[in-house]
Amino acid sequence: MKAILYFLPILFLSVTAYCQDYSKEIASFRTKYIADLLKEEHAPIKASDTDKISFFEIDPAYKVTAKFKATPNSTPFMIATHSSKKKEYREYGILSFSVRGTVCTLHAYQSLKLMQNEQYKDYLFVPFNDLTNYESTYGGGRYIDLSLKDVANGTVTLDFNKCYNPYCAYSEGYSCPIPPDENRLEVAITAGEKQFQNH
Repeated sequence: MKAILYFLPILFLSVTAYCQDYSKEIASFRTKYIADLLKEEHAPIKASDTDKISFFEIDPAYKVTAKFKATPNSTPFMIATHSSKKKEYREYGILSFSVRGTVCTLHAYQSLKLMQNEQYKDYLFVPFNDLTNYESTYGGGRYIDLSLKDVANGTVTLDFNKCYNPYCAYSEGYSCPIPPDENRLEVAITAGEKQFQNH
């Protein structure tokens, strides 16, 4: 019993330190995210709009480990966009995980166009909808970026605190992929970026 009481404060301090470091990591990610938006040649926002960008409170419970199943023989298909154009993708793998007690599945895709670009050839695209859409988040869904290098030993880390809005959430005139029906989550993901406050 004394041994347990001895280690409890150490465990508490370790957890506290982790949470503080993680919060700094996400805060830094969000600062860079907004800065990168403004740097884009066809930026969807102006510097005066950044105060209209908001996020859910950082919650480590939304950083989950997903089982990864590769789908190497998948057939390329077209994903619809908000501009009515279509973009060609292929499914790279299926992610299975649990979040807030709900078992979920998401599909990770590769853009056939970006696969030809050395800078983005390892890029994996995970668009999704969830039960927060049209309420606290953009109705057209949100995105998570992954890399082939993120897949290790049949698992991948999904951090919904890093999910973000497509450009179409800020302004019209963009061809943002619409999450396929297979990537609709029947759970509220109260993490990541919220609805742009201009809407």
